[in-house]
Amino acid sequence: MLLKPLALVALVPLAGSFQTGTPVRRIAVEKGTGLEFVHVVPQTVTYRDRTALRLVETPNTDGNAVAVVNGVEFKDGTIDVDVAGLPGAGSNQGARGFVGLAFRSAPHAAAFDCFYIRPTNGRADDQLRRNHSTQYVSEPEFPWQRLRTEHPGVYESYVDLETGAWTHLRIDVDGVRAQLFVNGALQPALIVTDLKRGTVTGQVGLWIGAGTEAYFRDLKIVAR
Repeated sequence: MLLKPLALVALVPLAGSFQTGTPVRRIAVEKGTGLEFVHVVPQTVTYRDRTALRLVETPNTDGNAVAVVNGVEFKDGTIDVDVAGLPGAGSNQGARGFVGLAFRSAPHAAAFDCFYIRPTNGRADDQLRRNHSTQYVSEPEFPWQRLRTEHPGVYESYVDLETGAWTHLRIDVDGVRAQLFVNGALQPALIVTDLKRGTVTGQVGLWIGAGTEAYFRDLKIVAR
């Protein structure tokens, strides 16, 4: 899924409480402020009794759609967020409700590392689909198709997921190593030991894939 030229970039000023150099940042992304919207349409809604930021793709998007957090640079540390994902209205049979977190992003989401989940795979009646419940990608050079072809099973894994349910994601990043934890588990669902963009500093983003209706709330970024 290679990035196309930006179809939409919307800039919203970052709330003043998030200052550069602050080690812990709690960002109420559900309000839709402090974000740059790249290929996504935002809306603040109530979803399953919680206030959330709803994201869907802009028309003719290639599947890499991101809401980037302004004013926060991230290298090593942890990122926590609550997400919910499901196939969007009119999506094709390949839609899985792709939803996740981009990190160490270049400006305007031109390149980034990302962990995401495929909620409809978590309880599929097909073991191979279940094995594709989580995914690491590094856009634009290492999309999922390339990683799956060149390294089958290395950059994706099984984890129990419920389509459309609130799901807690936690990413721990240290150098070229990163781990994805799901729903408060003590053990990671997916471990990557060779982040493809190396040890770089960049932004954090809320990521959705093709044909997805996604919801986000309670983003926390802890620098290390």
